[in-house]
Amino acid sequence: MASTASPLKFGAFISPTHSNRVNPTLAMQRDVELIEHLERLGYDEAWVGEHHSTGWEIIGSPEILLSFAAARTNRIRLGAGVVSLPYHHPLNVVERFVLLDHLSRGRIILGVGPGALPYDSEAIGVSPLDTRTRMEESLEAILALLDGERVSMTTDWFRLDRAALQLMPYKATGLDLAIAGTITPNGPRLAGRLGVPLLSMNPARPASFPVLAEHWEIMEDQHQRYGTPVDRNDWRVVGPMYVAETEEQAYRDVAEGIEKWAYYNEKVSTQPILPIGGKAGTWARTLVEAGFAVIGTPEQAVAQIQRLQDLSGGFGTYLIWANDWANPVNTHRSYELIASEVFPHFSPGSRALIDAEEWAIQRRPDLTPNVLAARQKARLEFEIEQYSAPLS
Repeated sequence: MASTASPLKFGAFISPTHSNRVNPTLAMQRDVELIEHLERLGYDEAWVGEHHSTGWEIIGSPEILLSFAAARTNRIRLGAGVVSLPYHHPLNVVERFVLLDHLSRGRIILGVGPGALPYDSEAIGVSPLDTRTRMEESLEAILALLDGERVSMTTDWFRLDRAALQLMPYKATGLDLAIAGTITPNGPRLAGRLGVPLLSMNPARPASFPVLAEHWEIMEDQHQRYGTPVDRNDWRVVGPMYVAETEEQAYRDVAEGIEKWAYYNEKVSTQPILPIGGKAGTWARTLVEAGFAVIGTPEQAVAQIQRLQDLSGGFGTYLIWANDWANPVNTHRSYELIASEVFPHFSPGSRALIDAEEWAIQRRPDLTPNVLAARQKARLEFEIEQYSAPLS
């Protein structure tokens, strides 16, 4: 069972990464349809990212797609995963998300980060060496605005002159936030210092195994230093998985799509995601053997999530990194299997069903003879009644 006090929540992290040989309009429509499907299955969250280059990661404004998805859903929470703060004026960012927070009746999460692709920062004219500093400056301004302050702040890239929000978040508790962290300490350090929940990206790879526990150690250290609130149940962890009825079927389903995805990450993207030593035609097996991904059965998905829970000490939400590894029909089926057969393993409420079965098995030897005796008694009473009944 999961080590967190509350049931583990589930969601999907949609970068999204789509082949540039696919109709982009249709690809984005499928992203929204996936979010609708996730809501029907009981998933808690869906996240959509921001990118501006490479021809594969095609959402430049996640809040626009999320607003479209919000109008077609009712319950699922919708996160920007993430807004690259160095590319935007902080007042514009917070105003847009507060507006969307109202339109969605409080279902929005503003995830933030420094920006992942150097092609994006180059196009916008921002050095990758400056993005983390800019993100911290922007987030400090955003938090002050959300606190209802009138903010005056001058940096080398934006200025606020007695700025204030005219529209506050939908909920009394404010706008929900999250800070992305990878294998560096910057994300958890900032999240812990500011008391903002952490979103740990792609920890299921050998280079990241020790980092997952380190992330929370940094959060706790910042909590002790600054007195900010930190809660494991607010911690989100992202990792890829695809499941089918059998392991063989799962590998067949992803055979083509995963090679395209690997090509993008090897030849186009600059993110160090792929394991060293992999090669074309073997990426599915390589990712599994490296511990990066689950391609198999629901039981293997359970084992992967439990392993991450044990390594980290416990987190609150697992987000499946959504990729076009399989066709839409099989992808939807994978999420259905996870909802049906993986969710229960991490829900304390499901333990009652297992306890009921174990109790029944334990009591069966003692109670079965009574059942047989009751049936024999009923048969005997019936025969006596028939024998004693007067003839008409």
